[in-house]
Amino acid sequence: MIRQVRGTVAAVGKSFFVIDVGSSGGGIGLRVFVPEPTLARFRAESQITLHTYLQVRESDLSLYGFENDEELAVFELLLGVSGVGPKVALATLSTLTPDALRLAVANKEPGMVARVPGIGKRTAEKIVLELQGKLSTVSDDLVGLASAIDADSEVIDALTGLGYSVVQAQRAVQQIPADVVGVEERLRVALSSFGE
Repeated sequence: MIRQVRGTVAAVGKSFFVIDVGSSGGGIGLRVFVPEPTLARFRAESQITLHTYLQVRESDLSLYGFENDEELAVFELLLGVSGVGPKVALATLSTLTPDALRLAVANKEPGMVARVPGIGKRTAEKIVLELQGKLSTVSDDLVGLASAIDADSEVIDALTGLGYSVVQAQRAVQQIPADVVGVEERLRVALSSFGE
């Protein structure tokens, strides 16, 4: 099983990188599907190390990559939920950080999980139910995260009210630096990202 990939980003696709894992540019290019925040952080020619999950099917091998072990572990837990495949698990980690998912599960809030594109109310409820006790417990750090998530929900609502799609709004929110606080300030930064 391929558990880690290190190399140079040779190309950036809609939801994946092609990573050149050979030495001096003459190696093998692997297509690795990654969450949106990772996709936004790296450009062609960047050096990258990803923790990976290899899905083997009859006619397909798909590689999914994550910047740290925690994201990989959450991805694998999501795959254990009945009815959740790699695309839905990846969409979840593209929309929610592992901490945000942990908070949603701990507080039994399927509505937060249902914000993920492709996840309906029933699947969100199933994820929250089946991950109970499987994710580590809520720490004091996550209590502060709850207010940040509430602010981000307001920002997403405001952006969609202005005509941006949910996906565009979520991407903009994910790119807001952590030190920017307050709904109005976070909304201003998110809106400025559309002007680039």
